[in-house]
Amino acid sequence: MTTETRPSESSDPAGHAAARAALLAAPGPLGRPRREALARLTDDWLAGLLAEAGAPPGVALVAVGGYGRGELSPRSDLDVLLLHDGPVSRELPERIWYPVWDAGAKLDHSVRTVAEARAVAAADLKAQLGLLDARHLAGDPALTAALRSAVFTDWRASAPARLPELRELGRERAERHGELSFLLEPDLKEARGGLRDVVALDAIAATWLADAPRDGLDAAALRLADVRDALHLATGRATERLSLQDQDQVAERLGVLDADTLLRQVYEAARTIAYASDVTWRAVDRVLAARSGRARRTVRRAFPFTAPFTAPFTGAGRGSGAVARGAVERRPLAEGVVEQDGEAVLAQGARPAADPVLPLRAAAAAAQNGLTVSYATVRRLAAECRALPVPWPDEAREQLVTLLGAGEAAVPVWEALEAEGLVTRLLPDWERVRCRPQRNAVHRWTVDRHLVETAVRAAAMTRRVARPDLLLVAALLHDIGKGWPGDHSEAGEVIVRDLATRMGFGPEDTGTLAVLVRHHLTLVDTATRRDPDDPATVEAVTKVVTTLPELELLHALTEADALATGPAAWSAWRASLVDGLVARAAGRLAGAGTAPAEAAPTAEQERLAVEAARTGEPALSLRAQAEGTGNEPMGVELTLAVPDRPGLLGTAAGVLALHRLAVRSAGLRELDPIGAGPVLLLSWRVAAEFGELPETARLRADLRRALDGSLDVTRRLAERDAAAPRRRGIPTPPPLVAVAPSVASATATVLEVRAHDAPGLLHRIARALDGAGVRVRTAHVSTLGAEAVDSFYLTDPAGRPLAAGRAGEVAAAVRAALG
Repeated sequence: MTTETRPSESSDPAGHAAARAALLAAPGPLGRPRREALARLTDDWLAGLLAEAGAPPGVALVAVGGYGRGELSPRSDLDVLLLHDGPVSRELPERIWYPVWDAGAKLDHSVRTVAEARAVAAADLKAQLGLLDARHLAGDPALTAALRSAVFTDWRASAPARLPELRELGRERAERHGELSFLLEPDLKEARGGLRDVVALDAIAATWLADAPRDGLDAAALRLADVRDALHLATGRATERLSLQDQDQVAERLGVLDADTLLRQVYEAARTIAYASDVTWRAVDRVLAARSGRARRTVRRAFPFTAPFTAPFTGAGRGSGAVARGAVERRPLAEGVVEQDGEAVLAQGARPAADPVLPLRAAAAAAQNGLTVSYATVRRLAAECRALPVPWPDEAREQLVTLLGAGEAAVPVWEALEAEGLVTRLLPDWERVRCRPQRNAVHRWTVDRHLVETAVRAAAMTRRVARPDLLLVAALLHDIGKGWPGDHSEAGEVIVRDLATRMGFGPEDTGTLAVLVRHHLTLVDTATRRDPDDPATVEAVTKVVTTLPELELLHALTEADALATGPAAWSAWRASLVDGLVARAAGRLAGAGTAPAEAAPTAEQERLAVEAARTGEPALSLRAQAEGTGNEPMGVELTLAVPDRPGLLGTAAGVLALHRLAVRSAGLRELDPIGAGPVLLLSWRVAAEFGELPETARLRADLRRALDGSLDVTRRLAERDAAAPRRRGIPTPPPLVAVAPSVASATATVLEVRAHDAPGLLHRIARALDGAGVRVRTAHVSTLGAEAVDSFYLTDPAGRPLAAGRAGEVAAAVRAALG
């Protein structure tokens, strides 16, 4: 703005500048008290300027934006509105603005009526957000009150249209500035989780539609504001970026130990704000969807399994299904967990105090269905669930693997658990890596998020390994030694041995995890620094990795770790070097391992086999298990002996699927106990997906009906699948069906199947094998988390291994059955 007339020097900009400098140089107050004192000092100065300018009635000076909130950082702009209810002279605003400029302050100013301010706000969301913080400074208070009343009325009325716009602004900021909690040089204001997000949360609260979870939010915002103050004073500039060269000075001004400690505090604050934003925006989405009539009210509920084949089913997990009847508000996901309004919440009958596995079960169910766990649910789990027993029950370990195996969908769920302290309760050693910065330009994440991202990458590689559970856990823990003195790989080996034992892994698996953590850098270091043609190079690898399964695990972990580090850590050249080294090491290790000898049948198995051979009928035993969560049965050991007949494995698996039983492991072998012909012995470990286990008598009767043909299992499963509404899914690697090398068995062809677990998966595989006209002589079935890893030993009807071409046809048939 230009004018021919300048205000007099009596406004004394130098006097205000001196008073301001004295306040900032004083040893106290600091933090919020100093920001408030600086705002009061500025308020008095501007009020004096308005009085000296001779403002007529019907004029008010109003602070907006950050200044309107009553706090000023040392280098903050002054956002001021000269409000009037009629014409004002050109000289009046200039008598106020010029002294401000002369004092060296940055000024964002405007002159408007209430109607004009409302019109600008309606057209400009940022202007509207600034007016939400309007605060009277001087002049006519009624005019300011009228503005505030009108602005808030407009904001609430327009909220359904403006909130999506506000959300998009936040997304654009996040794309430009990144996530504050992972940046080495974060923008304290604009990055996701920064001070601008706090303003957005306050604006949402002002709509009366939703509010942010307030626990810790104010403290987080105060922490970022304090760091911003120290940054302004250390640099003497109005900067929001916490640059590397300024971090030591900022830490010193705040009395923080060092720059790393400063960054951890900043990251923790940013995560609190980011998580509060996620929770709040989900609440906004639900409210807006309900107001527009698009709310999802078609989720389904489970009811107790009473008549197994008279109603359609839907479910998740190998051999399982959840019952659907009617359009109601909840859809079962797992025992004690349901979906409601797009989130995983606790079922009405859930008992967190008596079920320490429930947090992991809820997290795994949410992630596998592309959901997150609701804020209220996580809070309740944190408050009521007791610690897991040591060692963990099997279910807890399986649920952790299932959570990690969800890939990208696991990240928001993990963040929700971490926000309420559940991760460090499960893994106490996590505290040392939580929010720990990595001062390396190659790394794009903090240590803890890098570990989670490595697990995400590893989830896409589960088909490459025979033990996806070990791969996922090793990915999550491979850098757990960072934060301890010395080599983090050596420290990590010690930590992971203790953690693996706590998780309930056996000695052999614990040893494998320790090798993976200790040597997670060995392949890439060796491949890029040693001569690949030197025999000693391969020997350096085979000395530490002594079996092919360990080698394939280390290979996958190496790639997942590098991909999760950042673009500079992995390239086609590095990948080719590592692949070549692994191929040479695999050649050295080929034939080094031998298949474990099959255990002799137990007395109970022999008894059932004899009974089946003598009667020609199926013989069955069921034994419930209790797994560490009280006296409630958590699974069933099922043993079935049946005279050999085509389609037996698929039929039995189908019956279990109809009873909503998930197959955790299974084995099939042939016996001839009395020389009257082969008897197939199936040993299962199964668990109920929802509710209680089926009655033994009903399961026995349905198995008999299926075997004598009076129950068409395949038709019933097809009816259930057709009637079930399609469930939300997550991207998973495609199934892998492969014929193992002939060295795997001298008497049979070994078909390996690796796939994401799904309802009736084993039934579909077995039916495909039966349709292909081959015999399943032996089978080894495992479900590790959400991944199925199965091996089938096949022969032709005469008991001979399959020819190569025939084996390929069988593999293709199974692949087609899995879609």
